[in-house]
Amino acid sequence: MAPNLVAAGGELYASWIERFESSAGETRHRLMMATLSDEGWSAPATIAEGGDFFANWADLPAIAVAEDGTLYAHWLAKTDEATYAYSIFLARSIDGGETWSHLGRLNDDDTPTEHGFVTYTPEGEGVRAFWLDGREMVEEKPMTLRTAWIGETVSASEVLEERVCECCATDAALSGRGPVLVFRDRSDEEIRDIGVIRREADTWTVTNRVHADDWKIPGCPVNGPAIAAAGDTLAVVWYTAAGDHPKVQLAFSADAGESFQTARVVDEGRPLGRVDVVLDGAGAAVVSWLEGVDAEAEVRLRRVWIDGTSEDSVPIARTTAARAGGFPRLARTADHLYLAWVETDGEEASRIRMREVPVTAL
Repeated sequence: MAPNLVAAGGELYASWIERFESSAGETRHRLMMATLSDEGWSAPATIAEGGDFFANWADLPAIAVAEDGTLYAHWLAKTDEATYAYSIFLARSIDGGETWSHLGRLNDDDTPTEHGFVTYTPEGEGVRAFWLDGREMVEEKPMTLRTAWIGETVSASEVLEERVCECCATDAALSGRGPVLVFRDRSDEEIRDIGVIRREADTWTVTNRVHADDWKIPGCPVNGPAIAAAGDTLAVVWYTAAGDHPKVQLAFSADAGESFQTARVVDEGRPLGRVDVVLDGAGAAVVSWLEGVDAEAEVRLRRVWIDGTSEDSVPIARTTAARAGGFPRLARTADHLYLAWVETDGEEASRIRMREVPVTAL
């Protein structure tokens, strides 16, 4: 379950979770990884394992790559008997993932609350992490959005937004001007549109909206946004059901997130969301999402140009529309796209599938 992808330095890193039973009959989980290079796929390797994993269909572990090639990884683990008491745990590798050293927690608190939905951007000799942090919820306050820098150690965290949606994934990208973060915001009136925060010099901006969907919903839709960047060009994709009309929308920015063009609908009329996006290196965005088909779902791709033109969407695979199908993940290396998703047999068994698609094939 929980596949994830990151492309860096001409290589593709895949991570996922596997469940297994120990010799003592205990259910345990492993966080696994493999690397695709010019020589092909490496053998799967274990980053971490334990009997205390909080293994979730929507909150995905991830690998992050620093500019010097150092790898960082995170997973979620229980810290208390309460159902949603878990923290974010980190590991670091300086040998391409052959060995890992544990760094402890990303969140710098001990509250028995939720912490997760982590995303990263490279920064200096380490990476910058962003995540949803529930420490204020012990006093019945909202979920917050926090950030910290990770190197050989983890810096103290700082709050970027004091009220956000509780369980929609975050995403971040490094523009030509610095990191840009997208997430599902939450107003006092329960408007849950996509927010964007940028760093200008050493200061974080206040939250702005990518687009005014005005989606009022009294609970979390578990359907976060995705972002890709190349210089000052950004593409943000997200799901909304404002006005009871589900849509997957895409918006470009030409100024590193200061402003966004009018959003465009990219789905085929029955979207389930679970989006991702990459830029194709030639001025267009490639979007992935789940589209409802009969009682199942299709993983689809569509290429959209910044001037508003687009190509026909391409079905990649059939999967389940249930939570077991997880979130398909999309990455690009050079002129190839890689799309990973969960394939199930309707029972307990599942597999991680991956499709390689030449960009020109779209």
